[in-house]
Amino acid sequence: MLKRTSKEEDINTLAASIVEQATEQTVREKNPNAVALGRLGGLKGGKARAKKLSPEERKKIAQKAAKTRWRKQRKA
Repeated sequence: MLKRTSKEEDINTLAASIVEQATEQTVREKNPNAVALGRLGGLKGGKARAKKLSPEERKKIAQKAAKTRWRKQRKA
Protein backbone atom coordinates (compact mmCIF):
# COMPACT_ATOMS: atom_id res chain seq x y z
CA MET A 1 0.00 0.00 0.00
CA LEU A 2 1.25 3.49 -0.84
CA LYS A 3 2.07 5.91 1.95
CA ARG A 4 0.32 9.26 1.97
CA THR A 5 2.44 12.36 1.82
CA SER A 6 1.75 15.45 3.85
CA LYS A 7 2.53 17.69 0.88
CA GLU A 8 -0.29 18.93 -1.31
CA GLU A 9 0.21 17.98 -4.95
CA ASP A 10 -0.98 19.90 -7.96
CA ILE A 11 -4.13 18.22 -9.27
CA ASN A 12 -2.66 17.93 -12.77
CA THR A 13 0.53 16.32 -11.48
CA LEU A 14 -1.53 13.89 -9.45
CA ALA A 15 -3.72 13.02 -12.44
CA ALA A 16 -0.67 12.49 -14.65
CA SER A 17 0.92 10.15 -12.12
CA ILE A 18 -2.31 8.14 -11.77
CA VAL A 19 -2.59 7.73 -15.55
CA GLU A 20 1.09 6.80 -15.76
CA GLN A 21 0.68 4.12 -13.10
CA ALA A 22 -2.53 2.77 -14.62
CA THR A 23 -1.18 2.51 -18.17
CA GLU A 24 2.43 1.77 -17.22
CA GLN A 25 3.60 4.42 -19.66
CA THR A 26 6.03 7.24 -19.07
CA VAL A 27 5.80 10.74 -20.46
CA ARG A 28 7.76 11.17 -23.69
CA GLU A 29 10.68 13.54 -23.89
CA LYS A 30 10.39 16.45 -26.31
CA ASN A 31 12.34 16.30 -29.54
CA PRO A 32 15.08 18.95 -29.16
CA ASN A 33 15.11 19.65 -32.91
CA ALA A 34 11.37 20.35 -32.90
CA VAL A 35 11.74 22.58 -29.83
CA ALA A 36 14.50 24.59 -31.55
CA LEU A 37 12.42 24.97 -34.70
CA GLY A 38 9.39 26.17 -32.73
CA ARG A 39 11.52 28.66 -30.81
CA LEU A 40 12.98 30.00 -34.02
CA GLY A 41 9.50 30.65 -35.41
CA GLY A 42 8.39 32.24 -32.16
CA LEU A 43 11.35 34.61 -32.08
CA LYS A 44 10.69 36.04 -35.52
CA GLY A 45 6.88 35.86 -35.44
CA GLY A 46 6.09 39.16 -33.72
CA LYS A 47 8.54 41.19 -35.77
CA ALA A 48 7.28 39.68 -39.04
CA ARG A 49 3.66 40.38 -38.05
CA ALA A 50 4.43 43.99 -37.08
CA LYS A 51 6.21 44.58 -40.39
CA LYS A 52 3.17 43.28 -42.28
CA LEU A 53 0.63 45.50 -40.46
CA SER A 54 -0.11 49.07 -41.44
CA PRO A 55 0.56 51.85 -38.89
CA GLU A 56 -3.20 52.27 -38.36
CA GLU A 57 -3.66 48.57 -37.61
CA ARG A 58 -0.71 48.57 -35.19
CA LYS A 59 -2.16 51.62 -33.41
CA LYS A 60 -5.58 49.96 -33.11
CA ILE A 61 -4.04 46.78 -31.65
CA ALA A 62 -1.89 48.79 -29.21
CA GLN A 63 -4.89 50.82 -28.01
CA LYS A 64 -6.92 47.66 -27.43
CA ALA A 65 -4.04 46.13 -25.43
CA ALA A 66 -3.65 49.27 -23.33
CA LYS A 67 -7.38 49.36 -22.53
CA THR A 68 -7.25 45.72 -21.46
CA ARG A 69 -4.24 46.36 -19.18
CA TRP A 70 -5.94 49.35 -17.55
CA ARG A 71 -9.16 47.39 -17.07
CA LYS A 72 -7.21 44.65 -15.26
CA GLN A 73 -5.49 47.19 -13.00
CA ARG A 74 -8.79 48.78 -11.96
CA LYS A 75 -10.27 45.41 -10.98
CA ALA A 76 -7.31 44.47 -8.79
